Amino acid sequence: MGANMARHLQDCGYRVTAVFDARAEVAQEIAREIGAHACDTLAAVTAASDVVFTVVTDDQAMEGIFARRGDSLLAGARGRIFINCATLSPAVHVELAKRANKAGAATLEACMASSITQARAGTLYLMIGGDDNVYQKVKPLLCHLSDGGKLMRYVGTAGRAAQLKALVNMVMNINTAGLAEGLALAEALQLDLSTVREVFSQTGAASRVLATDGEDMQNRDHSCFFSAAHAAKDSGIALALARKARINTPLAAAAFDQFTRLVKAGFGDLDKSAVAELTFRGRGRRKPTKPTKPTKPAKSATPKKKK
Repeated sequence: MGANMARHLQDCGYRVTAVFDARAEVAQEIAREIGAHACDTLAAVTAASDVVFTVVTDDQAMEGIFARRGDSLLAGARGRIFINCATLSPAVHVELAKRANKAGAATLEACMASSITQARAGTLYLMIGGDDNVYQKVKPLLCHLSDGGKLMRYVGTAGRAAQLKALVNMVMNINTAGLAEGLALAEALQLDLSTVREVFSQTGAASRVLATDGEDMQNRDHSCFFSAAHAAKDSGIALALARKARINTPLAAAAFDQFTRLVKAGFGDLDKSAVAELTFRGRGRRKPTKPTKPTKPAKSATPKKKK
């Protein structure tokens, strides 16, 4: 995601000065491609940049790159703006905003409900959270990533966009698990799955997940655009919010259980469509082959323009 965002911003005329990745070879590859510097430290990224985008895996990784001591993006961060795009617990975004403010910097959430293809094309759906004044400063930059701003919504103060993103993924994951069960039962009843998917698409069973994942579930093509491991993690974030709000969410809990089972079964690095491996008869006994490179349209929680 980060690499494709960098490519697109360069195409739009922005100078991408520095890149960093936990895997040095990844940073070096994209740096050579776009003429940026592959930094060895997080502090070097901050020193070379006015605006820093972050895309990491989870809360722990995010707190690591914004550490209070040692190598950190917050070292020498006065005047910098950090735009954080990962799906995290809302409380982490709030805490990081406080840390940045103490360092004389600012943060903004730009939670993404899209995938790899949209990152490259500049058609990400962005949910923005944070100080409105900071948002206005970088709005032109964000517009280049969200189809001229048509796919961007300002949600509110720090943590609010993360709350909404958690709900987006909660519902998406429920739909994905439900679709897997429906298609598995259809196959068990010896119905033609292509016909079933067509009927689903024209009735109350229609969903965006049907469009992005239905054929893949049928064909066992789980090349990864949104991993099962991320589905489990994001469902867990939503459940934590529900517990705090004292809201009963049995469907979200069931989806979380399914994706957690999927990860434990060794399918975590495959696409969330692999949840079908738990429902179709005769599946789940071996790990389906995952193509080295995706050969199909990307998965997305937003309308496809062609994740």
